[in-house]
Amino acid sequence: MTTVKRLFDFPYFQLENAPLEKALVTKRDGAWKATSTKEYIDQANKMSRGLLRLGIQPNDKVAVISSTNRTEWHILDIGLLQVGAQNVPIYPTISEQDYEYILNHSEAKYCFVSDQELLDKINTIREKTGLIEVYSFEELPGCKNWNEILSSGQDNSNQAEVEARMAAVKEDDMATLIYTSGTTGKPKGVMLSHKNVVSNVLSSSDRVPFEFGEFTALSFLPVCHIFERMILYLYQYYSVSVHFAESIDQLSDNLKEVRPHVISAVPRVLEKVYDKIVAKGSSVGGIKQKLFFWALELGHKFEPYGANGWWYETQLNLARKLVFSKWKEGLGGRIELVVSGSAALQPRLARVFAAAGIPVMEGYGLTETSPVIAVNDQRNNNFKIGTVGKPIPGVEVKIDHDGEILTKGDSLMKGYYKDEERTREAIDEQGYFHTGDIGELDSEGFLKITDRKKEMFKTSGGKYIAPQIIENKMKQSRFIDEIMVVGEGEKMPAALIQPSFDFLREWARRKNIAVGETNQELIEHPEVIDRIRQELEHFNESFGKWEKIKKFELTPDVWSIEGGHLTPTLKLKRRNVIEIYQKQYNKLYERTK
Repeated sequence: MTTVKRLFDFPYFQLENAPLEKALVTKRDGAWKATSTKEYIDQANKMSRGLLRLGIQPNDKVAVISSTNRTEWHILDIGLLQVGAQNVPIYPTISEQDYEYILNHSEAKYCFVSDQELLDKINTIREKTGLIEVYSFEELPGCKNWNEILSSGQDNSNQAEVEARMAAVKEDDMATLIYTSGTTGKPKGVMLSHKNVVSNVLSSSDRVPFEFGEFTALSFLPVCHIFERMILYLYQYYSVSVHFAESIDQLSDNLKEVRPHVISAVPRVLEKVYDKIVAKGSSVGGIKQKLFFWALELGHKFEPYGANGWWYETQLNLARKLVFSKWKEGLGGRIELVVSGSAALQPRLARVFAAAGIPVMEGYGLTETSPVIAVNDQRNNNFKIGTVGKPIPGVEVKIDHDGEILTKGDSLMKGYYKDEERTREAIDEQGYFHTGDIGELDSEGFLKITDRKKEMFKTSGGKYIAPQIIENKMKQSRFIDEIMVVGEGEKMPAALIQPSFDFLREWARRKNIAVGETNQELIEHPEVIDRIRQELEHFNESFGKWEKIKKFELTPDVWSIEGGHLTPTLKLKRRNVIEIYQKQYNKLYERTK
């Protein structure tokens, strides 16, 4: 019986317990191309043999950058890990300067890229790095292809050396080096061992209602992030057939084609899905529209485990038949679970999706914790809306005197690469990792995140402001897409807001308001400004006098990773946003410069 102790044990565990004909499935030339469990392992061994012939040594670092999730990534991952090398996954959306820093800091010897655009970015800084060679997954002119390494691995005469390397890999050895996308400063290289990630997978496996070999998943979150990567190992453990989405733009089509039972998502994606559903429901008119909003209102009152009583449940069953069943059809018709992480999920979304029979299980963790610290589970009363669930087995959580969440366990990183000082700052003498998040454990053991410690600030009046709490509340408005609360050292909190441009234009059309063609004209329209003000006044009622947003400025851009507003994990780059909108910030606080 294969015991999973190292990351490359997962496919072998799958082969022994529930092998799949469709273990990994990628769409190529318009058709889904499946790789079986056996082919997955055979290809990984070819890759390992080819890497040995390339001269790869234990602890060598190899960078992998892919614009989309794909079968090749996982074959390469297992091939690298089996020979004791380390996978350094890098976000495809970062700058050339960050590529240069990470490649040099990690001392990566080789780099694999998925496509021409990434190859071009790497080629601009390649001469400033120690890279020996760059390989691509796709056939690209002037670039070596990863198939060359697989071809050299066809000869299995060095398989004994591969197996000797595998046997030499210990569970405490570093498996991967992941550079955090940090909101400030240079990225930090998080060292994760095989044991870190394997223990997290096995502990998290208790929280998902999978049956071996019975589920299909659609994967679209970046695999370079430990959240999606850990879940993909979890899928392999449970013999879930994994299909890789072509892109976020084609997600809707892929959901209907694959009809998955499970997906993982970030709140931003779920917000967009919800907004599209509401926009569609708003446009049907007549009795259908009335039914839609009746069901929606019902959904926003949802409580798990029949807590609202028999009459609510009777209405909910009717709403599921008449309205919510269409939502499920839009996600393929078979969805049973959505795992959400990376940022706070609005409770109203958790309620309405659960009411629709699409339960979203929110979890919490960090790259440094491999990543899961806590996660909800729909079974056994382990689901509480507004929390991130209970800590998983083997992970200890305590709340420090200042409210900061501290944690330790087998999934806690080995440290930051080449940075003992920052490692000591993050992990105290008792072995607890300081997450930087503020939270609380309730009487039932559920963990609730309230804010980021570093993001809390004081106004000039000495009052503490927790911006994330205010932002998450305000983002419940359909008029607001992104919002950042500002005001550190100022007399009052204020906000920079990226409105939901599509919804605003639809609203203006219904009200017969001519708002102009550009976003700039839209945000300058007096009726638009007044409508956003009404939204803020409504949500301000939830907060103390010192927390209320008194002033705001609308911004004309769609906040994005490329624009420098968001990190690759879609968190606000607060310092950047203020710099980009310095003029609007100055206006908020009546400064002339």
